[in-house]
Amino acid sequence: MQQPKERQGIDGEEQVVPMRVTSSIDHDEAYFESYARISVHEQLLKDKARTDAYLHAIIRHEEFIRDKVVLDVGCGTGILAILCAQAGAKRVYAVEATHDIAHAVNFFKIIVLIAYFVVLLIRQTSKVVEDNNLSNIITVLQGRIEDVEIKEQVDVIISEWMGYMLLHKNMLESVITARDRWLKPGGLMLPSKATLYMAPVTNTKRYEESINYWNSVYGINMSAFKPLAKQSAFLGPCVETITFENVLARPQVVKCVNCDSVTIPELRSVTESFKFNSTVKAPLHGFAFWFDVEFGPSPMPLSIRYPTSSVDDHPPVDSQTRRDPTLLLSTAPNVLPTHWQQTLIYFFDPKDLKQDQLIEGRVTLSQNQASSRLLDVKIAYDTGGQSHVKYSFLR
Repeated sequence: MQQPKERQGIDGEEQVVPMRVTSSIDHDEAYFESYARISVHEQLLKDKARTDAYLHAIIRHEEFIRDKVVLDVGCGTGILAILCAQAGAKRVYAVEATHDIAHAVNFFKIIVLIAYFVVLLIRQTSKVVEDNNLSNIITVLQGRIEDVEIKEQVDVIISEWMGYMLLHKNMLESVITARDRWLKPGGLMLPSKATLYMAPVTNTKRYEESINYWNSVYGINMSAFKPLAKQSAFLGPCVETITFENVLARPQVVKCVNCDSVTIPELRSVTESFKFNSTVKAPLHGFAFWFDVEFGPSPMPLSIRYPTSSVDDHPPVDSQTRRDPTLLLSTAPNVLPTHWQQTLIYFFDPKDLKQDQLIEGRVTLSQNQASSRLLDVKIAYDTGGQSHVKYSFLR
């Protein structure tokens, strides 16, 4: 069978890069294995912005949670399930995915070790529940949300499902499945809403460190390596931290997710048009993506100010419509950093921009054909009278 191919541009040319074909099972195993490592959960728990946001949301919704049934999708160490129990929940179902070990032995012998570590995580989570005297409230269920059985409807679903660029890893599908199977009408989703943003960025320091470094290495001209350096540094998305000094225009919404009503099919491919005007003269190095999630309504505005844009026909972010910061988790630049940081799609070569120069185009985020947990990114844009296309692949 012929391999699918992905086009990648370098030095202004289009190249054809073969992409390895792997099954969705391979990627599912890798995904669940990654969350079996305690270091991953330690990183999540130490993410103060993330963990505090969920804690504050549970406290603010304590009256709704008290004496109710809660479902924690992807419970990991059980922290959210325990916080809900401490908030007065009557029962909490904490679900964490694992694997069928017999299936692993028959078809993926190396996965036996992976399955062992996932089962060990489940056992330790159950032990944490026991050690905190909550076994009478919290039931830890081992399995995928699509496969487990819960014999009652639930009042609240809580989950930390967000990936890079919001949709990477596609855990939201499991949350939607849980919602459609068990959430009572009028039930509470935590988070309740998620919004993905994008903005053009400049980052000369990053380009200098990764690419122009090769111009002179200990006085030796190694610029012949620059094409390889570009592919190594900028072929795929980069997860790193920027500031609003890097942002060239007011961010725009790529996708708004209402967790009460979003469907699985609408997540398979997301396309949105954009228009930006650069606020300054600067090289355009690429586009940055970040997201916010909200945990229910509140009348209090969030005072985040973004750079202004002179493009009025594509509504930008209005800070006065933002929610109470105690009910919002943001991964934007210049807020408390998170493990998500920001996701940068860099070009192989920067484009020089004049002040107020228009950048317009379309961005498409699609689930990869090999696995829905992976994300294909296509950005087609026009600026300065030229058209460009950037393809990228978030593994």
